Amino acid sequence: MTAIENIVAEIAPTNIPVLLVGESGTGKEVLARRIHALSPQCEKPLAKISCASVTAERLSAQLVEHLRAADNGQSNGAAGTLLFDELSDLDMACQARLLHVLPDGESVPVTGAISSRVVSSTTRDVEHEVRAGRFRSELYYRINGVCLRLPPLRERREDIPALIEFLLAKHASQMNRPHPALRAESLKTLMSYSWPGNIRELENVLRKIVALGDERFAISELQDAPADVAKQEPGAPRKYSLKAAARAASREAERELILEALARTRWNRKRAAQELQISYKSLLYKLKQIGIAESEAT
Repeated sequence: MTAIENIVAEIAPTNIPVLLVGESGTGKEVLARRIHALSPQCEKPLAKISCASVTAERLSAQLVEHLRAADNGQSNGAAGTLLFDELSDLDMACQARLLHVLPDGESVPVTGAISSRVVSSTTRDVEHEVRAGRFRSELYYRINGVCLRLPPLRERREDIPALIEFLLAKHASQMNRPHPALRAESLKTLMSYSWPGNIRELENVLRKIVALGDERFAISELQDAPADVAKQEPGAPRKYSLKAAARAASREAERELILEALARTRWNRKRAAQELQISYKSLLYKLKQIGIAESEAT
């Protein structure tokens, strides 16, 4: 990540197009905004176009609107940076339209071409998409001035403690709550978990810890995650049947309801059982099933 930051510092002042590649949740949009903030266009807005849902007509309308604002000198209307999110999801019609307005590297600007900084992001291997005939090679070469690959969180575990401190402080400040001090056991769990959702998933867990004021609820969800799900690569097919998936979803829903009731009652088991409309003995049995020791729930 230090190497990536050094590259960003070098390329941000230029107008070279940047392609950000990485799994979902690795921070591609954060890095795009970092590039924009360090660029000469930082006074102008960053406009994000979600390629996964855009149609050719809608994309054309957005690009025409952008070009018109730029031609009229409307700095508030024309983006300083255009971020094409999940670029590889564009269909062929959208790719053709985008190719038509992207600059081709000529030093003299071409009439009708985008003058804004172009940053694109994708979770896919675009070179593979080109070879498969799903992505136009000429468009790939236009947007791939510099390609930055963001590593998944499981490959940069040494960064997890610093990320934990930063994110806990961030959300404690936003919610006006005290900064939680995590137990050593909780930190060990956070360090060993595979984080299939990467930094976004880590932030969701830490936000929940700050909001509840008790780390056990969020941490127990990670401890109880099925092993095959925790180790599974993003996008890989599930290895259990539909019936097993339904049972797992039911257990997950039950666990969340129990832990939410315990959080609301500050881990008073009798009150939690009353809220859940089950017997105290049934609650103790279910706590044992979801891996919470009786001493933890006192």
